[in-house]
Amino acid sequence: MRAARLGICYLLCAVLALAASPLRADRAADEAAIRASAQAYAAAFTRRDAKALAAFWAPDAVHAVDGKKVTGREAIEKAFAAVFAEAGDARLQVKISSLRFVTDDVAIEDGTALVRRPGEATEESTYTAVHVRKDGKWLLDSVRETESPAAASPFDKLKELDWMVGDWVDDNDEATVRTSVKWMGNGAFLVRTFSIAIGDSVQLEGGQVVGYDPVRKQIRSWAFDSDGGFSEGLWTRDGNQWTVRSTNTLADGRQGTATTVFRYIDENRFGWKSIARDLEGELLPNVDEVEVVREPAGMEGDAAAAELQELE
Repeated sequence: MRAARLGICYLLCAVLALAASPLRADRAADEAAIRASAQAYAAAFTRRDAKALAAFWAPDAVHAVDGKKVTGREAIEKAFAAVFAEAGDARLQVKISSLRFVTDDVAIEDGTALVRRPGEATEESTYTAVHVRKDGKWLLDSVRETESPAAASPFDKLKELDWMVGDWVDDNDEATVRTSVKWMGNGAFLVRTFSIAIGDSVQLEGGQVVGYDPVRKQIRSWAFDSDGGFSEGLWTRDGNQWTVRSTNTLADGRQGTATTVFRYIDENRFGWKSIARDLEGELLPNVDEVEVVREPAGMEGDAAAAELQELE
């Protein structure tokens, strides 16, 4: 939303002074005045006072956002008014990285600004502001601003697994394994639930939550089963294959490790196998790859209806 971005851009420029030191050689006093004015600028924005904010700019000031310019104090005031008519509450934090004086009456500032709105992700921009002293007051002469790339969301980190979403079945001579995968909320996590049945009897059920760990910078998962066991896994990708190295704890306290491999075949099939398995240091047999297929829509519902008919 351009109006919202424009508001961010203007907020970044809250670094000018209305009162200058009479001793132009006193850089410390000038710098302190420019830095202190940021608070007054932020307060004016909080009041949604477009006229007060425009007063911080020189009459012929130029503000450029990603190459798009607004020129003149009057135009800037109108832009502020448009922002306030459209945007909600916002708080500004300015981080000044450098402030240098080119002459007694010209200063250049570089920095980063963070704009926070309730319930929204923080927006960040970098800027370069040129301040000029006119009639004893520091005013913004020009500001060049670039919006920082938005930080990747948890969904952005997990969307490579979007193909897993849906209902799946592995039906073989030994057991029937059904898995259902859904996105949680706004896509911050994937939730997998499963059941293992022999004939008509469900032997084991469980669930797994898959998310992105911003500290490890890696996909992680946490799984729990109906017997009381649990595990934690770290995911890595190699082409169309995802490898999960997990540590497992059984309900009786015994521990082990395993490596599970998911191999994408097409939108309706994937391969699954479990290798490098051990329990309390004792190696266990590998589970060879099985092909898991997507269940047709409504299949589970049809099966449930058939069961009800049998009971009637």
